[in-house]
Amino acid sequence: MANSFGTLFRVTTWGESHGAGIGVVVDGCPPRLKLTETDIQPDLDRRRPGQSPIVSPRKESDAVQILSGVFEGRTLGTPIALWVKNTDQRPEAYQEMAEKFRPSHADYTYQAKFGIRAWPGGGRTSARETVGRVAAGAIARKILRDKFGVEVLACVSQVQALAAKVDVETLNFADIESNLMRCPDPVIAQKMIQLVEAVRSRGNTVGGIITGVARGVPPGWGEPVFDRLEADLGKAMLSLPATKGFEVGSGFGGVTLTGLEHNDPFRMLDGRVRTTTNRSGGIQGGISNGETIYFRVAFKPVATVMHEQETVSTRFENTTLKGRGRHDPCVLPRAVPLVEAMTALVLVDHALRHKAQCG
Repeated sequence: MANSFGTLFRVTTWGESHGAGIGVVVDGCPPRLKLTETDIQPDLDRRRPGQSPIVSPRKESDAVQILSGVFEGRTLGTPIALWVKNTDQRPEAYQEMAEKFRPSHADYTYQAKFGIRAWPGGGRTSARETVGRVAAGAIARKILRDKFGVEVLACVSQVQALAAKVDVETLNFADIESNLMRCPDPVIAQKMIQLVEAVRSRGNTVGGIITGVARGVPPGWGEPVFDRLEADLGKAMLSLPATKGFEVGSGFGGVTLTGLEHNDPFRMLDGRVRTTTNRSGGIQGGISNGETIYFRVAFKPVATVMHEQETVSTRFENTTLKGRGRHDPCVLPRAVPLVEAMTALVLVDHALRHKAQCG
C-alpha cells in the first residue's frame, strides 16, 4: 500500500519515469461531480517539464486521459483512472547509471530494498511520478472549491538565501504565475531566476522553500492524536521528491517566543470565533480553527549535478560518476503545483471524513 495515499479520498499512483506512461487511480470521489480533462490539464501544464528556460528541457505534453469513473461529464462515484503517456523517453542517457549508484539519489536504497530497480531516470523515484498526484489533486481542488469554497495556493518563497515576504492572506494566483519562478515578489523573483541560471551554467543546482496556503477551511477538519491535520499535511509534503523539512504556522521560529507572545487570542467577529493572530497556522489540536492554514516546505538542491563525484558500483567497487540527462537546476517552480496538489488531497480527505463522522 506504499503507493496509495488517503483514507476516504484515496489515490494510488503508478508508472515509471521512462516507461509507457504515468497514471493514478482515484477512489472515493463523490458522484455527480462535473469533470472533464479540461479540469485537470491546467495543473499538469504547470507541472510539466520544458515549460521555461529554468526547468528540465524534457519535452512532454502531459496530456491527460480519463479512462474510467466518468460518464457524460460527471463522476460515477466509482474509481477514476487517469493516464498520461510518456513521449520523450531517453533511457540511453542513463545507461551508466545501470552500473553505478547516483550520489544522494534513491538508486542504492531501492536496490538494497528490492534487489532490482528501474534505472532509466530513477523509475518510481523520479519526480515524473508526481504527474499522478497533480492529476488527482486537480480533482480534489475542484471538490474543495465547488463544494466547500476552499482555495489552495502555493508559491516559491525562498531560493537558497534569497527570501521573499509572503502575505498568506493576500497571496493570489495571478501574482504567483506572473513570472517563471512562481514567486509573488517580482523583484526577488528576478534575482532568483538569475541565481538559478548562474548555477545551471556551472552544472550545479540549488534548493529553497515553498509556502503553502489554504483559505476558507472551516473549523473542525482534522482528527485528534495520530491523524492530526498538520501531521497528514507533513506526511503529504515529505512524501514529495527532494523535500527535507516541513513547518506549520510559526514553525521552528516559534521556539524563540514565550507562550504569552505565541498564543493566538480568541474574539467574536461577525458572529464567528476568530483569532487576533495566527501563529498556529490555522490548526490547533490537530483540527482546523477556521483561520488561514499556512506552512512551509524545504526542498533540497536537485541531486543530479554535472560534475564528477565519488560513488559505488553495483559490484560494490569504488568509482566515479558524472551527472547526465535532462534535469532541473532548481525544482521549486515545478514543485509549486505539487505542493498544491498534496494540500488539496489532504484537505478533501479530511473534509469527507468530517462529513461522514459529524454530518
